[in-house]
Amino acid sequence: MQVLIVDDHQPNINLITAMLEKIDHIEPIQYTNPKQALAWCAYNDPDLVLLDYMMPDMDGIQFIQAFRKLQGKSAIPVMIVTAYTETAVRHLALQASANDCLYKPIDRIDLTTKVKNMLTLRKAQLQLTNRAMWLTEEVKRIAAQVVSREKEATLRLSRAAEYRDSETGTHILRMAYYAQHIAINLGLSEADCQLILDAAPLHDIGKIGVPDHILLKPSALDDEEWAVMRRHPEFGMNILKGSTSKLLQAGEAIAYSHHEKYDGSGYPQGLLEEKIPLFARICAIADVFDALTTVRPYKNAWDIETATNYIKEQSGSHFDPKCVQAFFANWENILDIREKYSDCEEAII
Repeated sequence: MQVLIVDDHQPNINLITAMLEKIDHIEPIQYTNPKQALAWCAYNDPDLVLLDYMMPDMDGIQFIQAFRKLQGKSAIPVMIVTAYTETAVRHLALQASANDCLYKPIDRIDLTTKVKNMLTLRKAQLQLTNRAMWLTEEVKRIAAQVVSREKEATLRLSRAAEYRDSETGTHILRMAYYAQHIAINLGLSEADCQLILDAAPLHDIGKIGVPDHILLKPSALDDEEWAVMRRHPEFGMNILKGSTSKLLQAGEAIAYSHHEKYDGSGYPQGLLEEKIPLFARICAIADVFDALTTVRPYKNAWDIETATNYIKEQSGSHFDPKCVQAFFANWENILDIREKYSDCEEAII
């Protein structure tokens, strides 16, 4: 363990070093200049500091105050060397967060005993620090496993809905990445951008509750059938509601509100403008764009130009104008997503 000895008289340092030779596993670090010692401490962590009080340019109290301000030095043991009669100095040193005092003339047994005690304290500190770091990493690892399993379950749940629908697995991947693209360009946090990527595939989970003869009908729905189809946001909300998971909470908001329209003419609640959850406003564009540009049993795919013109025309009515603007920012990325997930059915988010 490294013991930093700071004294402006080299003979005093030599004497203390010789006394410390009786203690195993100690590496003395010597400085006669306190400012140079502080500079060394800025990049190194001694396990103990033995510090003389009377030094030119910077006394022991000033050294302690500067030392404690350095990153990671608040708990490192410090002992100051003073004359036994300097009561006021000892009090100042203790108030400045010195851990103990050594008295001149230095007694070898007193020195070695106190040094051993301080190094034992330091070892305990390091063990606690290492334990805390290990626990922190374990929590991160376990949390990452939970998130990974949650994401996998979410994606598999989304795919369960696809088996009852004409949409392909790549639809949920494309629209999820489109949604993340919009979130990034809106300036959302990295965590929220990842969250919408993970939650967007749940947007149509409620279609599990729609009967096959309606969900798979190759022609236009009649009014009665359309009324049932319009309930899939409610079904999705009921499937996902009540969870403590941020991912499923986001999925619930998206599933319930992604068919709302910015002008209030959407469903199921007829929400207006920013009363529609932001994630749902984002996913509305991503979902509609992908639906327009892909083949469905009841329609051919629109070309890119026609689809983009539609999105722009619906800005302020169907879609949030800010989200539309974010969608068209860095447009090459949208085209890259569309190409990358054009026919790769087993791609994983």
